[in-house]
Parts: sequence; structure tokens; C-alpha cells
Amino acid sequence: MKTPVRWFWLGAIVWPLLVVAARADSAPQVRLMRVPHGGVQPQALMDAVGTLHLVYLEGDPKACDVMYARRLARRTNFSMAVRVNSTPGSAIAIGTVRGAQLALGRNGRVNVAWNGSDRVSTSPAGATPMLYSRLNDAGDAFEPQRNLMTSTTHLDGGGSVAADGSGRVYVVWHAHKKIGPQEEIDRGVFVAFSEDDGKTFTAERQVNPPETGACGCCGLKAFADQHGSVAILFRSAGLSGDRDSTLLLSTNYGASFTTRVLGRWHVSTCPMSTHAMGLGGDALFGSWEKEGQIYYASIFPGLLDPVSDPVAVSGTTGNRKHPTFARGGAGRAPLVIAWTEGTGWEKGGALAWECLDANGVRTGSGRVGGIPVWSFAAAAAETDGSFTLIY
Repeated sequence: MKTPVRWFWLGAIVWPLLVVAARADSAPQVRLMRVPHGGVQPQALMDAVGTLHLVYLEGDPKACDVMYARRLARRTNFSMAVRVNSTPGSAIAIGTVRGAQLALGRNGRVNVAWNGSDRVSTSPAGATPMLYSRLNDAGDAFEPQRNLMTSTTHLDGGGSVAADGSGRVYVVWHAHKKIGPQEEIDRGVFVAFSEDDGKTFTAERQVNPPETGACGCCGLKAFADQHGSVAILFRSAGLSGDRDSTLLLSTNYGASFTTRVLGRWHVSTCPMSTHAMGLGGDALFGSWEKEGQIYYASIFPGLLDPVSDPVAVSGTTGNRKHPTFARGGAGRAPLVIAWTEGTGWEKGGALAWECLDANGVRTGSGRVGGIPVWSFAAAAAETDGSFTLIY
């Protein structure tokens, strides 16, 4: 009778260890890669044929350049970078919230939008422009940059760009109307829309309810899918001091939007945060910062209650910012979500991440130092099931 008891207790000890080991073995490989030439604020997207597209900032943080490079499938190095901005020094890295944003449109056309620097201010008062450029038809250079602001002013926190496979492009930012009150509660989220792959745009129009406002120094993030959904995640600014991560969601190609608060946060000062938004398998996926922690949720545009319950990443440091993520393949696939730790004004920090399986169970994590000043990381899902973090 002693032997079975001994085996029972041995199994009780070993079996959980085997399960933990199996879970560790199931974690996808995460590769780390530096931004070329010491660049900062990378944004990366993987296209359908496995080409990795990358934009980043390079040069003087007050007046820098937007650079674009690509890494072909089954290659390990990026191509020679091409400057996106036609006016040198017309981007800004200071603050870590105003850098270039990237979207792939019809036939993989690259669309880039960014906040302009003081070098290209549009008035004596120093109003900076919301700039846009796209890859030309030959695919070897970018068209001259364009300012899409016509009726708005006081651009501050970072704008974004989204595109679908049918030629629609959305450039999004928050600002004040040129005529009217100029408090934070009066800031609005504006969209300029194109139906011809970014060749022409409509004048901007406000898409958030007037009572939400917009937190001046926080970046927003936009994404458009192939089914008419357009999602914008931004930080609102209420009169009572609420600075909530708020979702604007359209299911009719941006014709109208509903509003949903994802992360409530009562804070007296602007946290200078950024958001992540994109495709996460069969749903959209959004991530945001709240009280020094990173949260995420899945978004299902076709449902009556379209947002899953928010989930926090594991552990806490009290100073987590700038989330990014990537999901491998369609459906319920593994996910990596990454963020910075310890970064701040004129201060670099560390990169941390965790991997989740198709059921949302944590399968691995990591942390490494070396996030430069004014920077964060970008995540990409590789065709072999691994992930790449670029920082």
C-alpha cells in the first residue's frame, strides 16, 4: 500500500511542474530588434505576404524626420530607409506622443500621418499642422507632405491614420475649432476622409460628442477593418478632471460613431499617454494606460455590447506606458502585448512584454532595458508564429 501512496504524492508534485513546463514550451518565440540608425517611436505593420513595414523618427527631437523601411519575408534586415517628410525636420519626437503613424491601404499602399514640428508651423502663433504623405505609385518614394487641417487649430497630442483595402483612408487628430472656446473640454476628435487611397481628402469633421473633450497632450490611435468598422481610442477630458480612455466606434465607414468609455481615470494632470488599436484575430483589439498599468480589451463591432471586460497585464510597476501588441494569424491565435516601464520626460526606460495563448492564458514574459529617451516599442507577428519587438 505504501508504493501507490508514494507514487500519488510524487505525481501530485511532478504533474503541476510538467504543466508549467508545457505552458512555457508553448510560448511563442519573441525576437528583439533595434530601430535602425538609433531611431525612436517605431510603428510596424506586417502585410499579407510577410513584408514588415516600419516607420520611425530620426534626428533632432524638436525637428526630426520620418523614416520608412521595409523588411521582406524571410529576411533579417531592413531595406535602406527612405525619408517620408518632404520638408526636412518637420516631425517632432519630444513628448513621445506626436510621432508618425502607419496604415496599409489598398494593394498595400503605405499611408503615414504625423504631427508637424515648429519648423512647419502654419501661423505666426506657431500652430503646427497635421501632416500626411503616401507612398507613390512606383513604390520608391513618398509624395510631398500635405497639411490636412483646414478648420482646426492647436494640434497637440499625436494624431493617427487608418486605411482599408478598398481605398478608404482616415486621418484622425484632436484639436480646437479655429472659431470658438479654447478649453480642453472644447477640444474635439476630427477625421479627414479619403475614398481614393489618400489622393484627396474631405475637410475634417468632429466625430466625438462635444461633452467629452480631449486630453491635450495624449496621443490617439485609429484603425479601420475590411467590413466598414472604424475604431478610434483617445483620452477624453471632462470638466470634473476625468481623463478616460474612450472608444469611438463606427460600423458604417465612419459616417457615424458611438462612444464607450473603456478605462475611467480621474487624474488632475495630463498623463501624456498613447493608445494601441488594431486587428486582434476575429475582433479588434485596444490597449491603454491607467494609473501606471496597461489594460486591454477585445472589440466586436457587430454586437450590441461590443467590448469585452478590460484585463490588466500581469504584475505592476506603477509606471507602465505606451502599449503595443501583435496577434499571429486569424481567429483565436497567440498574442504578445508589450509596454514601456520607467520612461518619462527626457528619460528612457525598459521594455516589458507578455505572451498569451488563444484562451488568454499567460504563456511567457520578458523584460529588457534600453528604451531610448522619447521612445517606445512596436510589435509584429511573424509568419512562422514568432513575434518581433522593435525598440
